[in-house]
Amino acid sequence: MQTLHVELGERSYPIYIGAGLLADPELLTRHIGGRQVAVVTNETVAPLYLETLMRSLEGFKVASIVLPDGEVFKNWETLQLIFDGLLTARHDRRTTIIALGGGVIGDMAGFAAACYQRGVDFIQVPTTLLSQVDSSVGGKTGINHPLGKNMVGAFYQPKAVLIDTASLRTLPERELSAGLAEVIKYGLICDEPFLVWLEQNIPALRALDQQALTYAIEQSCAAKARVVAADERESGVRATLNLGHTFGHAIETEQGYGVWLHGEAVAAGTVMALEMSHRLGWLSAADRDRGVRLLQAAGLPVVPPQDMTPEQFLEHMAVDKKVLDGQLRLVLLRRLGEAVVTADYPREILDATLRSDYAALAQSSNS
Repeated sequence: MQTLHVELGERSYPIYIGAGLLADPELLTRHIGGRQVAVVTNETVAPLYLETLMRSLEGFKVASIVLPDGEVFKNWETLQLIFDGLLTARHDRRTTIIALGGGVIGDMAGFAAACYQRGVDFIQVPTTLLSQVDSSVGGKTGINHPLGKNMVGAFYQPKAVLIDTASLRTLPERELSAGLAEVIKYGLICDEPFLVWLEQNIPALRALDQQALTYAIEQSCAAKARVVAADERESGVRATLNLGHTFGHAIETEQGYGVWLHGEAVAAGTVMALEMSHRLGWLSAADRDRGVRLLQAAGLPVVPPQDMTPEQFLEHMAVDKKVLDGQLRLVLLRRLGEAVVTADYPREILDATLRSDYAALAQSSNS
């Protein structure tokens, strides 16, 4: 087992990474202050892992709240089901909420913890690669709004993150690839040597090689922990973690939540960010194509929806959380391994990026 730490003073917390951790009661119980625990999970994960987790919680008064599965349910109505479960079981301020599932479950359970009786403890137990390397770490919680993704939420840190890498054995291939989009992101924004390692090890990761997966998760979580420690509430460097996300969130919102997986939309959005960085003269065509090839090797889409117009992209991007004082800030790459957040770009470059032929780019990057 590896242990990393997110350093936030008195709110610092550990990230445990290893195989079989769900069955280790002590890792969980050391972070539970009261006698009540509420496990929030979904209909897909519950049959796989809820029983194992419940065995690790023997001696506690445990309620399980099983939600429908999917991004389409990341809304007020489903959030209300968590509050219904907590109140029906008469959970008090000393309860601990455990999020057992992917990013949707983690985001909603964390938001519920931030709100319930004005704040109760929670623990993240992410079961998808995307949630293990990204959404479970850093305290971003929330739900979607019909007009924009993750527009309602709170910064609220967990007491611990427990990553059982064995849970990836039951992850569908499409979900694994979606998680790799966020892993690749770390190489692109802040760690060019990790990018080289990924180019060499993508086949092993897709084959669920435990050693490779554990290393990729460790590197990703360590990068995120450093950024969160430096900028918890995203007033500066933390925004670089959103490479590809402004374009990607527009895809998710326009296409309908859940039609494209978050990681798939981020991958296509990352290609758009690579193209815009190239058009600004920051990235060479060779480096842009290198990023495109890596995303393709991970089994990810690199062409945005061809029925989406530039106007539709701009409509959704205008309500992105990175818009400040009416200015759309984008995360772009000065070079591979160095990201910047900027609103200082010619509008015609953005327009050209939105009108680019990404199908042709995908083809040419492999020629």
